[in-house]
Amino acid sequence: MIFNGSWKIERNENYEKFMEQMGINMVKRKLAAHDNLKIIIEQTGDKFHVKETSNFRTLEIDFTLGVTFEYISCFTLQGSWTMDGDMMKGVFNRKDNGKQLTTTRIIQGDELIQSYNYEGVDAKRVFKRG
Repeated sequence: MIFNGSWKIERNENYEKFMEQMGINMVKRKLAAHDNLKIIIEQTGDKFHVKETSNFRTLEIDFTLGVTFEYISCFTLQGSWTMDGDMMKGVFNRKDNGKQLTTTRIIQGDELIQSYNYEGVDAKRVFKRG
């Protein structure tokens, strides 16, 4: 249950380019780059409850590892999370175009590193506990 806790965004790496590749317009990209995102993760066995709070929205997601679910952000995504050792791996497909988004979450020290790949563009969002 190493992911349990509250996490606050500290920095982004190549996030705007990633969002551009996803087809997110410039205004939304600029806002998202400064969204002050906070994530609360609660894990019980293979079940997760994730609450995302930003300057613009609050979203709560419940999922079970290995079970397909839908997630709505700027686009509707369908996929699942799995565990690979201490790393969470998510593979999602956009419902509008079928293209794949992969994401991982891993804890390094006191940081939660969330990495993304969409059509060859990689990005990271780094969160600190708190």
